[in-house]
Amino acid sequence: MTSPISQHSAPIAIVGAGVFGLSTALHLARRGYTNVKVFDKQPYDETLYSYADGCDSASADINKLIRSAYGGQKEYQDLGTEAIALWDSWNEELKSSGASVPPGMALGDDIWINNGVLSCSDAKTLTAFDKATVDAMEAAGHHKTQLITSEFADRSIADARGLGTAMQPFSKNIIGVLDTTGGLIKADKACRFALHKAKSLGVRFFLDPEAGAFDSFLHGKSEKYVTGIKTADGKSHEAFMTIMACGGWTPSILPSLDGLCETTAGSVFMFKIPENSDLRARFHHSNFPNWMFNVRSGAEGGLYGFPIDESGVLKIGYRGTKYTNPVLQPDGIERSVPITRWTQHEKITQVPEQAQKVVAKFIDEYLPELRQEGIDVWMTRLCWYTDTFDNHYVIDRVQGFEGLMCATGGSGHAFKFLPNIGDWVVDIMEGVRMERPAVKAWAWRSLRDGQIPANYLMEGSTGAKSLKNVTLVSRDTWSEK
Repeated sequence: MTSPISQHSAPIAIVGAGVFGLSTALHLARRGYTNVKVFDKQPYDETLYSYADGCDSASADINKLIRSAYGGQKEYQDLGTEAIALWDSWNEELKSSGASVPPGMALGDDIWINNGVLSCSDAKTLTAFDKATVDAMEAAGHHKTQLITSEFADRSIADARGLGTAMQPFSKNIIGVLDTTGGLIKADKACRFALHKAKSLGVRFFLDPEAGAFDSFLHGKSEKYVTGIKTADGKSHEAFMTIMACGGWTPSILPSLDGLCETTAGSVFMFKIPENSDLRARFHHSNFPNWMFNVRSGAEGGLYGFPIDESGVLKIGYRGTKYTNPVLQPDGIERSVPITRWTQHEKITQVPEQAQKVVAKFIDEYLPELRQEGIDVWMTRLCWYTDTFDNHYVIDRVQGFEGLMCATGGSGHAFKFLPNIGDWVVDIMEGVRMERPAVKAWAWRSLRDGQIPANYLMEGSTGAKSLKNVTLVSRDTWSEK
């Protein structure tokens, strides 16, 4: 495949209007590509990326974490620093007089809030990851952006910056590191803003259950030569390059990803704090940080959470066990596919009992005021990501095909890069700056002999993570317990 640099008018089709698809479309348009089309079965123009209004993608959410602290992974640390500068510019853009504002947003809105991310545990000392974070950020010149909760000097710095309560936000002491560069992204607003920006640059969007839904690939001289896509309404869309960025649906569309990438679910619990409750102030972002707790502790850990959003919703997520929904595909291989309360043919409104137990235990020990005020779970969801075996993304041409790329494998940590990841995708499409460590990490790959994976993939319907083999519980069981 020759580089399309000299063919900026050549059609490019992107399947998926989540973080990877939006960002790629935006950066293609910025570089002068004039025939970019994005397809998605979700009517995001109507639902405005609201999960509560029927959107079942991982990008459709109320909030996401943003941090530049990444242990010793400098490639993501640098990517995070790059992204935060762009998030700042987006906030400033929305405050500019005469700024163009998308539907459902107002002039002066914030898309992200820099109130810190606390990485913490119930251990007696800092985890190896947190130690590596402090060292790496200091080495990169981000002096005293990582504040250790057990250090008196760091607590004094936090107090001076108005982040004192973020160092010990729970009723029980923890030990950890507060990344003061990080905070929260208002995910639905961020997606709407990116969509709006891309449209203003000429990108065409097909957001419709028929006209935007992927049906099949178009082929040229052979099955290995992709020349575009056909949508569910029967129309064909020719493309010089087709980029698959359809989140949890990507692995079942691209069997080439077997063993490299699998669709997995995190479990999310949302609590709605009454307007007249003092907890509205307690959990406001000015007093309460975003947090990660025992993230690398297996099934009994893997928790993260946020301050309340503008509607008073307090969200807690669980990824200690990443669940799967293996479904037998036409080629005889089981692949995990998303299943949500909004899935067309099959629906699920429950979450795994294990997830509920871990979240309930955490609340009893660290946020007992929720119990004391009788605040029950308002809504639960399964949030479907694509995990790779090593937690690195997959941004590359699809092995064995011409005219086909994928941008997937977010592994639960991609949303923060919405403003900039598309710039990297376009570089990879054009074949430039390929020597960078991140680009090499995202290339097509397979598990090496002796390599211990971060995630064990494709265990099938007999595996312990399959939803078929776990007890599911409804939201109502929360108050019963």
